[in-house]
Amino acid sequence: MLKIKKGDTVIVISGDDKGKVGKVLKVFPKKQRVIVEGVNFIKRHTRPSQKNPQGGIIEKEAPIHISNVMLWFNNERTKVGFKVLKDGKKVRYSKKTGEIIDA
Repeated sequence: MLKIKKGDTVIVISGDDKGKVGKVLKVFPKKQRVIVEGVNFIKRHTRPSQKNPQGGIIEKEAPIHISNVMLWFNNERTKVGFKVLKDGKKVRYSKKTGEIIDA
């Protein structure tokens, strides 16, 4: 089970985009990769088509390995752990502060 979910805010901790903060747009659990908003841009050369009659170069976000990002919670980066509550519900929590992330 991955510790980062779609919609989480993360900070990049290594690579060219180190220090950038963005929202997780998509998660690929089998490949252990995430797409983060505004991080790891690639240039894709496209030929003219019905959808894009002009063609040209399109910039878009590429997946980044999950080990290169860390959860950004309460304006600080934190490790994530799992806890089972008394009612049997499994939730994520911040190892730095002990606060529950999943409300």
